[in-house]
Amino acid sequence: MALSGKKSSGSSGGGFRDINVTPLVDVMLVLLIVFIVTAPLLTTGVQVDLPDVSAANTPVKDAKLVVTVTKEERIIFGEIDITATVEQTLRTNERVQKEHELYIMADKEARYGIVARAVAAARSAGVTSLNLLVDPEEEEKK
Repeated sequence: MALSGKKSSGSSGGGFRDINVTPLVDVMLVLLIVFIVTAPLLTTGVQVDLPDVSAANTPVKDAKLVVTVTKEERIIFGEIDITATVEQTLRTNERVQKEHELYIMADKEARYGIVARAVAAARSAGVTSLNLLVDPEEEEKK
């Protein structure tokens, strides 16, 4: 019987029999630490205190392009109450479509949602120059 240099176990070639999982475990631990550190930051909200307005007086080119939001949640365009049809009215108004400009004047006690509705309607009507009008604070006299 002749001796050969090959093993008789039936394995062909010198391939790996075990997979090295150490790099995989290292990457998973780093990801776990990153998620543990960042998870609390994702659940906390950002505290926003809106500033008091002190702005210069903005000249209004035409009163017909002013949308007024009242504290009673009515939206008035010029002198017409358009609360129910604000989106359609702004989309079909010739001046708004031609000039793509609009002024929004909201009462300081108006809810944010109704003002946001007016802004969204203006944007969906194609307004590119949207101006929010405020009553500028009077400077203190010396």
